[in-house]
Amino acid sequence: MARVSKPCLPLCSLLTRPSLRREGPRASRCWASWNDTVETREDPLLFGSSTKTTLPTPDKALAGRDEPWFTLGEHVVLGTPVVTDDVPDGLEVAVFGLGCFWGAEEIYWQKDGVWSTSVGYAGGYTPHPSYEEVCSGRTGHTEAVRIVFDPDRIAYADLVKAFFEVHDPTQGMRQGNDVGTQYRSAIYWTTPEQEATARELTEVYAAELRRQRLGDVTTEIKPAGDYYYAEPVHQQYLAKNPHGYRCHANTGVRFPQV
Repeated sequence: MARVSKPCLPLCSLLTRPSLRREGPRASRCWASWNDTVETREDPLLFGSSTKTTLPTPDKALAGRDEPWFTLGEHVVLGTPVVTDDVPDGLEVAVFGLGCFWGAEEIYWQKDGVWSTSVGYAGGYTPHPSYEEVCSGRTGHTEAVRIVFDPDRIAYADLVKAFFEVHDPTQGMRQGNDVGTQYRSAIYWTTPEQEATARELTEVYAAELRRQRLGDVTTEIKPAGDYYYAEPVHQQYLAKNPHGYRCHANTGVRFPQV
């Protein structure tokens, strides 16, 4: 059986089948490396259902672990550290959840002024979760991208505008045919100034989507809490596997001039 590159709920690849493809301005732009059939590798005892759309309460979340079981080295594209807990002076951190983190990271590492990117898990409860645990829907985390950037070269506002343009912030616990709490739209701010910018720009984009009758924005905006780096295989995945899985459902609406 042929394999998709994405081991967790690779439903976006099914959009290439005529019966499931969605046409029009809100069509999902999702693809994967696959041939004629799709093999999923979910453990039914861990995942239970392929559709996990309800966030767990803290007492129901998986226990996780005290520390990671892997190490991370150099960013294979930018040549900077992947682990950026100690941010160089003058740089800032932005954290976004916008669906599958493989494609999200690729978008941001290409932007001028971005010093480093990583993918990880944010917004949930389980410490140091595994990818499979996050996909179970029992950690509360999103798949997130963490961006270290130079605000003198690229404004936080420009990162937020890109965030809205490259995913669909109206879809709740999904992106395209990728369904689950880990795919929800989220902005995790790291400074009060970021919060103000995120809320202002969210309202601008939400008003434009309402004007075009494309639905209500469901993006959660919260302070950045603990961020847990994803396993090495996920870091800069599309630089290592350029024909790998991408899923970017989006509205097709450019961010309005403000």
